[in-house]
Amino acid sequence: NGSLPNGDKGRRKSRFALCRRNKANGVKPSTVHSSCTPQAAKAISNKEQHSISYTLSRAQTIVVEYTHDGNTDMFQIGRSTENPIDFVVTDTVPGGQSHPDGQTVQSTISRFACRIICQRSPPYSARIYAAGFDASKNIFLGEKAAKWRMQDGQMDGLTTNGVLVMHPRHGFSQNSKPGLWREISVCGNVFMLRETRSSQQRGKMVDSECNELVDGSLIDLCGATLLWRTAEGLAHTPTVKHLEALRQELNAGRPQCPVGFNTLAFPSLRRKDVLDEKQPWAYLRCGHVHGYHGWGGRRNPEVEAECQERECPMCRARGPYVPLWLGCEAGFYVDAEPPTHAFVPCGHVCSEKTTAYWSEISLPHGTHTFHAACPFCIQPLSGETGCIRLIFQSPLD
Repeated sequence: NGSLPNGDKGRRKSRFALCRRNKANGVKPSTVHSSCTPQAAKAISNKEQHSISYTLSRAQTIVVEYTHDGNTDMFQIGRSTENPIDFVVTDTVPGGQSHPDGQTVQSTISRFACRIICQRSPPYSARIYAAGFDASKNIFLGEKAAKWRMQDGQMDGLTTNGVLVMHPRHGFSQNSKPGLWREISVCGNVFMLRETRSSQQRGKMVDSECNELVDGSLIDLCGATLLWRTAEGLAHTPTVKHLEALRQELNAGRPQCPVGFNTLAFPSLRRKDVLDEKQPWAYLRCGHVHGYHGWGGRRNPEVEAECQERECPMCRARGPYVPLWLGCEAGFYVDAEPPTHAFVPCGHVCSEKTTAYWSEISLPHGTHTFHAACPFCIQPLSGETGCIRLIFQSPLD
């Protein structure tokens, strides 16, 4: 929701801008060598030569050499902190928190997960490919990886947990609808999903689709999902300044707690994790907004923290009772309308169309399930629609 739990540092950030490089560093496939030839061995050992090795068996490896392409720039994404990775991604934990200290969780994100190749001249199209080149400029697909020979003699394959992409229909706007999840191969071909994330059997090839990213494309790396925004798309997106103006406008209406009659106020976007005494809270079954009060639960605070069910004093609906937080990552908004709706059960607040759009998207979760989640904190959504319209009480004076 605007920055990583431990802060944005260097190549670890919550958002990353791809800009034209001073010098082109793109690559394109050239010569194919079958195994055991001196040229194949030379291509793999040459630290200046990009290559992809497809191990078919212990006795046979096919090596595809890649040559420099002066028309494109390459950006690599993965878990590794080695130099070839431009954007280091870590597993996203629901609730937007980081893993508890000392807890080493086995990551499912590949060290060299994917690469994006952008044209250096208009229309600056960007294409995504599974797998990234390591420090020796090699990509190795082992015996167990799904791989095959294509009709033109070139090889192709899939990475262990795969790179999935979803392009929205009707762009990234108020009218957007989720598209279908597809898998992208090492050579950038498009496939239907495998039966399970790491199955050795590839899905059916989808000839009619390509690996070009569009505004609003989602890239799933099995442990983190990235949202791709284009420069044109971001020009229509609210700025952080605009979100701040919407926050001030909401607070200027002096919403009140219908129980304590105290004025409520959303804290500034910078203080987005510290509970404030004026913080608005809401009952997420009905949407009634209150200040914090402890009496409705008829329980002690420890139990209440465990069990979120509370009865709304306005309408008696029972459900989660949570503090509300403004969603402050502008790139997730499909419009620039006021924050009127909240995701259930996390309480992140944004515009109606934005909650409606993200509630419809099934994000990959683990290695074989999908569920809708809040884009700001990745917490799975619950309730009938995953979001609720908020009902503010205006001052009585």
